[in-house]
Amino acid sequence: MIVSHRHRFIFFAVPRTATHAIRNALQPLLGDEDWQQEALRMRVRSPLPALARIGHGHVSVREARAALPPDLWQSYFKFAVVRNPFDRFVSVCAMLNKRNPGYRGQETAFMKRALNVPRFRQRVLVRPQAEMLTGEDGQLDLDYVGRYESLTQSFREVCSRVGLTECALAIANATEHQPFSTYYDSDLKTRVSDFYRQDFAVFNYPTELPCA
Repeated sequence: MIVSHRHRFIFFAVPRTATHAIRNALQPLLGDEDWQQEALRMRVRSPLPALARIGHGHVSVREARAALPPDLWQSYFKFAVVRNPFDRFVSVCAMLNKRNPGYRGQETAFMKRALNVPRFRQRVLVRPQAEMLTGEDGQLDLDYVGRYESLTQSFREVCSRVGLTECALAIANATEHQPFSTYYDSDLKTRVSDFYRQDFAVFNYPTELPCA
């Protein structure tokens, strides 16, 4: 999460949606009073105790709105980027298994087993994007939601909306895997579709897989 008082925006970092690339692009433009919350590399926390206690940078809309001053919330430009749930789930599992030599070649089986484990389903990296970005009424509580699938265009729109000189995005924290559709059989497709049904509905992603 980033809160920029200089540029009057709030960035919500949804896991596995190019958040590191966006952070890297925005960080040089931040002012001395701006702040971030991130736990993977920089390990920085919000000056607001309620958010700092969360301990990671994937702060939800509900958490942020409860902690930030109402006038700031209303006046700052709030944005995030989302990703096709089928693709994002493959990326999440690949990241969690980067150092697991037994994962390669067993990806589909791992994903099926993992979705049966309540603790796995509750991980911040795994939770549905809509759960993170909607308010108490279940509606999106942001000014703009970009798409991972058209990231350059989405980030250009963000820069325009907050008055930044457009800055380039570079790949960061990427995972290695084949095209996401190659990992799905009918059973895994059904399980992922069910778990992320709110994401498919709220962000209007297709519930059918592209041809491998």
